[in-house]
Amino acid sequence: MKFLVIQTAFIGDVVLATGIIEKLHRLFPDAEIDMLVRKGNETLLNGHPYLHEVLVWDKKKGKFKNLWKLLRRIRLRQYDKVINVQRFAATGFLTAFSGARESIGFDKNPLSWLFSKRIRHLISNGEATIHEVERNNALIRDLTGDDAEKPRLYPTTADESIVMAYKTSPYITISPASVWFTKQYPAEKWTSFIDQVPAQYTVYLLGGPADAALATTILQSTSHPSVKSLCGNLSFLQSTALMRDALMNYVNDSAPMHFASAVNAPVAAVYCSTLPSFGFGPLSDKRFVIEVREQLACRPCGLHGRKECPLGHFNCAHHIQDEQLMEALKNV
Repeated sequence: MKFLVIQTAFIGDVVLATGIIEKLHRLFPDAEIDMLVRKGNETLLNGHPYLHEVLVWDKKKGKFKNLWKLLRRIRLRQYDKVINVQRFAATGFLTAFSGARESIGFDKNPLSWLFSKRIRHLISNGEATIHEVERNNALIRDLTGDDAEKPRLYPTTADESIVMAYKTSPYITISPASVWFTKQYPAEKWTSFIDQVPAQYTVYLLGGPADAALATTILQSTSHPSVKSLCGNLSFLQSTALMRDALMNYVNDSAPMHFASAVNAPVAAVYCSTLPSFGFGPLSDKRFVIEVREQLACRPCGLHGRKECPLGHFNCAHHIQDEQLMEALKNV
């Protein structure tokens, strides 16, 4: 049996889609499972024990030329089932013309009418939560059953070795950045919280090279004696390996939250404009959701983040209290 799972969206989306890999491998241990991701996200899957091959689509250089190359490669593989987690036309094209015995995807994909099987895509209504891993599991439910598997990442031995030097004393991690302004807890709020963290704990700031400036702002503002920025110094899997053994990992509603879930690391997720009931909440056994206590008529202001607060006050972030973040650390 040969499977291809397609998820060429953002980092966190790929992490959550690994729940499909886990379940397929558990029920079909001898199957060849491949995964298609966008260029830049393939390192998430380095050394993955259940993947036969990782296909990469370069969207930035020769996007459509590379799409045709991928289609030829996919057709040569002669997959039994292609499972498309995305809802965009390009991946719908790959799915519909993959030559697979069965093509499966969500009904919101504009080319889903060409799939063998169309699955209804349901977004949580803010009250009844349907987690993304449950939505993804619907694609393979007829084949594997109702229960969704948690996502999982597999840091390599080399990844573990690189971060070992940072684990010599108790520590917490903070991933302070987000692509979206209204999903990012403000720098001054992170600083205020860090100043209250007990001095015996090291605080590691995690993120990519683009987050280094934000980390520097926090470093220059805090009075805590042991805060270190690792932004741009660690790969996705290395950051994940460091998070796994932290006392607590503080994150926004963003990819690092899913890194924590993928290694069952303790996590405190700060939600500003979005809601965990949208279906992208933390899945770790030790998990805390931190959000403004008061009811704000303007929250949520959308399913995804925004570039700025529509009303200019950003109360969904500024009204969160330091004690709420500290409570997660005290409960470890």
